[in-house]
Amino acid sequence: MAESKEIIKTDFTETKLPVIKDFMPNMNFVSQSNMQTHIVLHFISNAANNPENPYDYEDIKKILIDYNVAPHYMIDRKGEIYFLLPETRAARHSGKGKIEGYTDYDDHLNEYSIGIELMAIGTEAEMQQIMSSEHYKKIPAEHIGYTEAQYKALNLLIDDILARNKRIKRDRVHIIGHDEYAPDRKTDPGDLFNWDKIFLTAE
Repeated sequence: MAESKEIIKTDFTETKLPVIKDFMPNMNFVSQSNMQTHIVLHFISNAANNPENPYDYEDIKKILIDYNVAPHYMIDRKGEIYFLLPETRAARHSGKGKIEGYTDYDDHLNEYSIGIELMAIGTEAEMQQIMSSEHYKKIPAEHIGYTEAQYKALNLLIDDILARNKRIKRDRVHIIGHDEYAPDRKTDPGDLFNWDKIFLTAE
C-alpha cells in the first residue's frame, strides 16, 4: 500500500477509542457549528458493483470520494472504527431533509450532527434504489444486515461522542437514522438495524 494511503491505528485526540485514522482527501468541508445535537446513522456497501465482496474498504472509500461525501466515522463488519473526518468539520452525510421540532435544521443537519456509516446492506426493498432484485439475490446472506461486532463498536463510539458533545442525548430524538431525516430519499439504516442494541434512554 502506498504511503499516502497507509492506514495507521492510533489514539487520536478527539476520541479515546482506538480508531483507524484515514481522513478523506477533500478536507475543505465547512466548519461545524459547535452545536452538535444529533448523531445520524447510515449504511454503506459496494454491493451494487461487487455483491460477492461488498465490504472492501478501499472500494467504499472510493464511492465516498467519487460522490464528494463523507461521514465522520465508519464501522466495518469486524467492528473496526475508521475515523474519516474531524468532528470540527461539517461532514457531507445528511443532505436535504427535516426533523420534527428542529425547523432551523431543514436541509442543514450536516451542520448540527455527527455522521456514522456502518458497512451493511438493507432489505431487498431498501436496496431497490441502487440494484435489481436479481442483483440483490447474488449477495451472500452473511453480508445482509449488521454484525454483533458493529453494535458493540457503535455503542462504544456513541459513548465516546457523547462525552465530548453534551448537547447530544442518548435517545431516539438525538440519535436518528438517515431514513428518518430524509424518508423520501433514504432507507438507511433500515429495518434490519436493531435499535434495541444501542441501549438508548427514554426520551
